[in-house]
Amino acid sequence: MKANDKSSQRAGEISLSVNGISKRFPGVLALDKVSVDVHAGEVHAICGENGAGKSTLMKVIAGNYRADEGDLVFRGVKIDLRSPLQAKELGILLIHQEISLVPELTVAENIFLGSLPYNRMGFVDWQQLYRRTEEVIAKAGFKLSAKDIAGELPVARQQMVEIARAVALQSSLVIFDEPTASLTEAEAKALFDTIRQLKENGVAILYISHKLPEILQISDRVSVLRDGRYQGTLQTDEVDENAITALMIGRHLENPNDRPASHPGDEVLSIDRITVPGFIDQAELSVHAGEILGMYGLVGAGRSELAEVIFGLRDSPDVSMRWHGKPVKISSPSDAVRLGIGLVPEDRKDHGLILDMGGATNMTLPALRAVQHFGFISRDKEVRIFEDYREKLQIAARGPFASVRTLSGGNQQKIVLGKWLSTHPDLLILDEPTRGVDVGAKAEIHRLISELAKAGMAIIVISSEMPEILLLSDRAIVIHNGRVTRELPRAQLSEQTLVEGITST
Repeated sequence: MKANDKSSQRAGEISLSVNGISKRFPGVLALDKVSVDVHAGEVHAICGENGAGKSTLMKVIAGNYRADEGDLVFRGVKIDLRSPLQAKELGILLIHQEISLVPELTVAENIFLGSLPYNRMGFVDWQQLYRRTEEVIAKAGFKLSAKDIAGELPVARQQMVEIARAVALQSSLVIFDEPTASLTEAEAKALFDTIRQLKENGVAILYISHKLPEILQISDRVSVLRDGRYQGTLQTDEVDENAITALMIGRHLENPNDRPASHPGDEVLSIDRITVPGFIDQAELSVHAGEILGMYGLVGAGRSELAEVIFGLRDSPDVSMRWHGKPVKISSPSDAVRLGIGLVPEDRKDHGLILDMGGATNMTLPALRAVQHFGFISRDKEVRIFEDYREKLQIAARGPFASVRTLSGGNQQKIVLGKWLSTHPDLLILDEPTRGVDVGAKAEIHRLISELAKAGMAIIVISSEMPEILLLSDRAIVIHNGRVTRELPRAQLSEQTLVEGITST
């Protein structure tokens, strides 16, 4: 059978064999003799911490990178991929976490980009294009129109266009890289239904995700990478999250319930009233020194907007706030930083970091006066601060001025944490602090948050993850439709009480 014969395979046949693949970058061995098989008609998950080599392996399979050692055998034929286009022609498609559509083009044009049908005059045969697109959309079971403009669609439907492209190309192997990162629960469910349909049609699926619950839900087998090396393959129905985690990080995580009870000190911030039209309606909260206040609610409930008001990023026409017992007005982030407030934003790449700058430069941005010498920035002072927090936060970076763009998500998040810790805040607000990081980095960030609170810092943790709120909070408030519907001491925190908070009218 030729590798470019895209006829369906029998379920269970080996679709792809990865044999001893190694890939080196300057100073880094990203993959070290990795071998794994992927079968037709199965969902095969690839797990590992950030920097474990998952994305590098997927890019080798999809033709973005060429391996330094080893080989790929696809549908029984050894292949030497030199480009993503060659991989697509063979039937291998990588669907990136970042949508790769041309936003100005229609759904039809995006699906058949590179293989548009032409008539005898050399013009695009629009009638045939739309007909073929509608056939593909119907086959995939999506609610799309061939003439929709891709950039005007919600993210979930843009992802459907990416998947429809795989159907149109009759792909034999489809790689999903963090596909649910920007999806709601309902959208993720629709995606899983589509993946199961592809699986039933004999398509081999490689699936990368940090979310272990969805790995257990959607995959048949899971292979684990650690530090660029293959650690083993597990039958998903025979393992739990703890078994996968232990293989990923090489150890069992400590029991989170072992965290000792806190002893909060004086009140640091108190908000008697805060209103932001369209987002927050007469909310109130307080947080004390040495306390972790959890803030739970659905996306759009008003949690991030409340944090933005506290940090001076958003105006409120009606707010009454006290800082260490004294009335205060925060009109800008500069005001907040001078008081001693730090904010780790939800979107670290767009709002927390300057990606092309180094870790040391990013980390000292809020405290430039501390690194000045006679009015000029002292690189030595920048490096000292960076090295201090690199050790404290266990940041894996090539050097203090290496671009943070090259770091894993977990290490980028640690840079943002170090950036605000270098200002020595009294109050640290963390908005979705572990979004998009692996289980090992998540455990380290949770440990750090607990240690900071133990040392006397007041902390607000905003999270959509119920287990995170239950794990970290000394006290929690629930926000629903812009209102605080519950205030729960640790003794009353449970899944039930949190759900009751977000279903209150």
